[in-house]
Parts: sequence; structure tokens; C-alpha cells
Amino acid sequence: MTLWLLGTHLDRTADYLDEHDRVLLIESTAFAERRPYHPHKLTLVFAAMRRFREDLRHRGVTVDYRRAETFGDALDDHFEAHPEDDLTMPRPAAHGAADRLRELVDGRGGRLSFVPNPTFLLTPDEFDGWAERRETSDSATYRLEDFYRWMRRRSGVLMDGDSPEAGDWNYDEQNRETPPDDWEPPAPPLFEPDETTREVASWVDSAFETFVGVDEAAPFRWPVTREQSLEALERFVDARFAEFGPYQDAMLEGEWAMSHSLLSASINLGLLRPTEVIERAERAYEAGDASINSVEGFVRQVLGWREFMRHVYRRSMPAMADANQLGQTEALPPAYWTGETEMTCLSEAVGHVRKRGYAHHIERLMVLSNFALVYGADPDELNEWFHQGFVDAFHWVTTPNVVGMGSFATDALSSKPYASSGSYVNRMSDYCSSCPYAVSRDTGEGACPFNSLYWTFLREHEETLRGTGRMGLMYSHVDDKNEDEWAALEERAETVRQMARNGTL
Repeated sequence: MTLWLLGTHLDRTADYLDEHDRVLLIESTAFAERRPYHPHKLTLVFAAMRRFREDLRHRGVTVDYRRAETFGDALDDHFEAHPEDDLTMPRPAAHGAADRLRELVDGRGGRLSFVPNPTFLLTPDEFDGWAERRETSDSATYRLEDFYRWMRRRSGVLMDGDSPEAGDWNYDEQNRETPPDDWEPPAPPLFEPDETTREVASWVDSAFETFVGVDEAAPFRWPVTREQSLEALERFVDARFAEFGPYQDAMLEGEWAMSHSLLSASINLGLLRPTEVIERAERAYEAGDASINSVEGFVRQVLGWREFMRHVYRRSMPAMADANQLGQTEALPPAYWTGETEMTCLSEAVGHVRKRGYAHHIERLMVLSNFALVYGADPDELNEWFHQGFVDAFHWVTTPNVVGMGSFATDALSSKPYASSGSYVNRMSDYCSSCPYAVSRDTGEGACPFNSLYWTFLREHEETLRGTGRMGLMYSHVDDKNEDEWAALEERAETVRQMARNGTL
């Protein structure tokens, strides 16, 4: 019997490793050729797979490591060596992947069965049980807060008996601070590539079309082993966790990591288990090394949001991938690919993605997605951009976050769009102080592009959005504007769109 592991199943602590004769790992170049992925993403996946192979062999595990154009080519060779083999795999998260992989195996005379995926906390049946017990008449909509509280009660994480630790379920009001002017975040951990990683990076640069030119990406420094990932976890807890909560929504010019954990890629590849990350956060709280607002904010992301996204995606596909309830059709502006724009916020966020394949969650939601939303970008194109550009991006995570949340292309996850004017960026960052566009102005030359786009977005989609949860205040402002104001806003918004289209924004 063979255990077939994908590049997102690199968990050496899993029980199933001891239950099979060998482990099959397939390095498929077709995966890398499918899209122009960020070179750091390709380097991370392939280097982590090769280091995982070395680790397993060092521990005495028989590893069948095959490099081929496609999974099918590699399986041909595998079944020639092991006819009619029984294969087992942790259930993949991508929609339709299990069926496609089973067909490949069945067509070659083998059998493929699936076991629970240890990179997630809940099985499909467990989530479905929660979803079916909800007190809602709409089976196609989901809200995080109910799920998150259920997960806290179910797991006992940050609980004091039947009550939440310290008395509240969340501490969002304490987690919206901006750092003082003299604040500097601790340096993020950077892992020097070993020989294997350098070989992979060189191969990726020479063999594949990638998201950005090689000369424009920063040196590769992501963790590719379990040991490095565990070190990254400890360095986050020791150096940045205490300030993670208060400043988790903040943005500063020149700072790409702030106090964020940078652990999502390691978790998504299986190098870290979500359970051990959550338990480490709890221990930090119990030891007094991090406040409740930092710990709860972090736990919410792993215990709540990550699990929620994975299973809402599973239940909402394939319709979610094609959702576009606002009918947005604009192509993404060239600035998303080049980073060339005078808008400081957009330039910073895109620059972070181009250099490192990463931007933190507020840059993703309130800059990159927000601008695309009020600009009118096609949700599918934005989703594709995120999928290609981020080291931690896979279809199961980008689709609900980008299509469901960032684009409000479906109301499956949220009752309102996460759209805002430039005032949000101004409140949560120092970007506007150096930006040539004036955040205080809505119209005329030099006015912040976010402002006119935001107001005209609300007016254009009023039929869908008015009356939607928590939108009443914004539409009271819409109602207060006279026709002259609207004419100026429409004129400025069209100018902004033209500048964005031709790359002069």
C-alpha cells in the first residue's frame, strides 16, 4: 500500500505515515506551467517537497519521489513498478480534486481512497453537522461569528468553563490601533536557503514563466522545513505576538510584515498543524507573554476563519467560483501587475506581493480587494491574481476570501461589501501623508481615487446594497448629496478609471 501525498500534505507527524509501505510524492511541472505563479510560491512548494522527502528517508521511510510533466505520467511509472497498487491520500481541499485524482488512479488499474486531512481541524461531516443545525432559513449563507463561538465551545480553546476567557468572545475594538510615530516592528525571521532550496529557485527562474521578473523579487527567505516553521512560530511568539493584536489592522510605509505571524504558508503546506499553533498561542497567554486581545485575534484566524473558509468553499462550489452578483466586468488595472501607481497604499501593497508573494490581511482586504471592488474589477480575475501572486494561496482559500469577501460577488459569507473610501486607509496607516492624492478631497484633480470610486460604487449598486446589513449610515450620506455633487463625483470616478486602465494612476 502506498501513501500518496501532495505538496500541501507535508505533515511528518501524521499517524498514517506508519501505516503504509511507501510514500509517493510527485513533482509535476504541469502545475508550475498552469499559471505564472510567483517564483517564491513555486520555490516554496517544490523545495518543501524535496526537503520533506529527505526528512522521511532519514527517518527510514521508503519514498517514491517522481518528477514528471503530469501526475498521469508519474502514475504510469508508479503502476509499472507496483501494479494494481492501493493508494491512500489525505482528502485534498480543492474542489473536484479528489474525483480527478481518483479517475487518474482508476484508469491505471489502481485504487485510491481518502483519509481525513490533518491540516484542517474539522472533517466535512463535522462542519456539515454544524451547518445543518444552524437557526437560519438560508442554507447557502454562513456567518463566522456563530461558527467561531461553536468552535471555541467545542474545542475548549480560550474558554473558562462555558464562558469565553476574560469575558468576551472577541476584542476587535482593542485591535484597531495605529502604532506611535517612533514604533518599529521587530524584524521578521528570514531563513537562508540551503543547497536544495537554491537549486529549486534557480530551476524555477530558468524553467517557468512567473508572476514577476526574477530581478524584481526579493531573495527567497521562507521556511521550507518543519524545523524552520517551528522556529518561525517561536520567533513570532517571542518577538511579535504581544503587539500583533493592537496593530494587526495597521499599515506602515516600508513595513511589509508588521507584527504578523507569517505562518499561513507553513500551515497550508502541512509543515505546521493548526492545533499546535493554537496551543502555542494559548500557552503564551497563560504565561503572560501576550494579552488576551492578541491571542484571541490570532486564534480567531486559525480556529475560526481558516476552517470557516475551507468548508464554506467546499459547500459553495462550484457556484462560488463564478459568482458575480454585482455584475463587475472591468479588467484589473495594470498597476496590479507592475506596481506602478502614484497611490501610495496600492503601490505599497502590490509591491509587497511582487517582492515576497505576501501582503497581510488588511492590505489584502482593504487595499487590494477594496480598490478592485469599487473600481469594478471582475471577481474571477481578481481571484486569479491572488492565486498566482501569494505564497500561501490555493483555490480553497482565495476563492471564499476574494470572491466571497473582497469582491462581494456572493452574500454567502457577508451581509455587506467591504468597501470604503480613502478614510479607512488614512485611519489605519501612514500612507496618505506621503501620497500625492489628497484623501480629504472627493472630486477634482488630485482627489483620492478611492473617494469618488466609493461613492459612485454605492450609487451604481444601490438596488442590491441599500438595506443590506449595516449599510444604512452610508446610504444616508448618499441621500444627502445633490446632483451637482454627483456630477462631480461621476466625472472624477471616470477620470480615475481611465487613468487606472492606461497605467497613469
